[in-house]
Amino acid sequence: MHLQISLSLEGTGRAELADFDAVLVGSGVNALAAAVHLGARGWRVGLFEANASPGGAVRTGEYTLPGFRHDWAAMNLSLFAGSPFFREHGQELVRHGCAFVPVADPFCSSFPDGSWCGVSTDRAATRARIAAFSARDAEAWDRLCDGFAAEAPALFGLLGSPARKRALAYFGFKTLRARGLAGSAALARFLLQSSRAWLEGTFESPQVRAMLGAWGMHLDFAPDVAGGALFPYLEGMAGQAFGMVLGKGGADTIVRAMVAAIRARGGTVETGIPVARILHDGRRAEGVELADGRRIAARRAVIAGVAPAALPGLTGGTTPGFDAAMRAFVHAPGTMMIHLALAAPPDWAAGAGPGRFAYVHLAPSLDQMARTYAEAQAGLLPAEPVIVVGQPTEVDPTRAPEGRHILWLQVRMAPATIRGDAAGEIAATSWAEAAAPFASRALAIVERHAPGLSGRILASRIVPPTELEADNPNLVGGDQICGSHHLAQHFVFRPAPGHADGSTPIAGLHLTGAAVWPGAGTGAGAGFLLARRLAGN
Repeated sequence: MHLQISLSLEGTGRAELADFDAVLVGSGVNALAAAVHLGARGWRVGLFEANASPGGAVRTGEYTLPGFRHDWAAMNLSLFAGSPFFREHGQELVRHGCAFVPVADPFCSSFPDGSWCGVSTDRAATRARIAAFSARDAEAWDRLCDGFAAEAPALFGLLGSPARKRALAYFGFKTLRARGLAGSAALARFLLQSSRAWLEGTFESPQVRAMLGAWGMHLDFAPDVAGGALFPYLEGMAGQAFGMVLGKGGADTIVRAMVAAIRARGGTVETGIPVARILHDGRRAEGVELADGRRIAARRAVIAGVAPAALPGLTGGTTPGFDAAMRAFVHAPGTMMIHLALAAPPDWAAGAGPGRFAYVHLAPSLDQMARTYAEAQAGLLPAEPVIVVGQPTEVDPTRAPEGRHILWLQVRMAPATIRGDAAGEIAATSWAEAAAPFASRALAIVERHAPGLSGRILASRIVPPTELEADNPNLVGGDQICGSHHLAQHFVFRPAPGHADGSTPIAGLHLTGAAVWPGAGTGAGAGFLLARRLAGN
């Protein structure tokens, strides 16, 4: 039982109850995971969320019509289901209703000429699709698959390691001992390669390269950006070995389960309550002040699940160097979401094959992806954006009324501030006016791959980058990954050198979320690593 201690925070002018060991600002996946783990270690936690519902970018709602459940942003829960956090707390979360849908056909690409290629857990089927484009590429795929078991420990070990000198030194020692000097050098070279360099050195078919290269665009890695090779490789191999995981009924299954687990241990999750500022005496964090005037004390930690640039505003300032680094944190280009309620599923021009896949990428070549990225970076609406078509009702019919379907469209990339249109067709430079014509451009691309789709749309919801940020300030400029993962802002540099573990100059104040190592995704890595460090295990 926790003893409630009455105290007066300096300058509050009123007595408060120190109800919590840890107070968390925001309720994104990382903050929720940290709270679950700390609660399991005996900490009493309180989360305060500005939004009306918890989860951050992982939310599900009826955004078009009643009975049609759309994932607001994140849909793929593979990282969460395979995470160290879920391995430790999964049984508890399942008791609180967490449920997944396994996907044997995780992703494919549809091409303008009517062909397609995709990765399934049936290795023979994947190989046959690749062989249809290139027999040499099928052999290369075999080599990658055969070697994945040997490569995975080093790669997953790196991505799961705390980004601290001692941990990284130990990782480097283990890698050197296991792989030798030449093998370690090869790994380092791979981690520095661009997607294009690795894909063109591994495969000869432009379609196979594009199918895998599309994954780099999920994480701000256009084909020619250094460090991007890791993600097409991992997504390809993981898709082949494990498939994909979606949330049954919606991605919010993990959020609802984590909130229930927190509350079951006496923790608090309050929504619709913005945090106005973080209380501290210049040396140690003491708690938070809510927008409604309440002051909440924290015995042991304040954990801020916010974008780095927001932290100086909440603290009123820490040290000039740290605050400048937080404000200089670089965000990736934005994303537009389009949610569709359908009378029937898409009829793909490539045939029935793509209809079985959770994701269909419409990204025809590495060159097109590079152009799209360059245009968005220049502030232009891309002439041919990359589109990720999510088809969750193909594997989870509970998300729509019987016989109906939904589509989840990510339109990548989209500039936060519009300076023009690469195609010279859209004159508007505000998202309020440009959203509809840009969405029409994206839907026309989908229509070319799935003729007749427009006639099946019952309702739609267009969510431009500005609305994503207004809904969740962590998605700055509509950046769904809360910060570029380019090498200068990844590994020990995420979010800034010396602070990849979420530490700040104020004792007891910690940063978490996708902006902290190991970065974006639903794997809850930043929150779990932080909670383990705070709790001692």
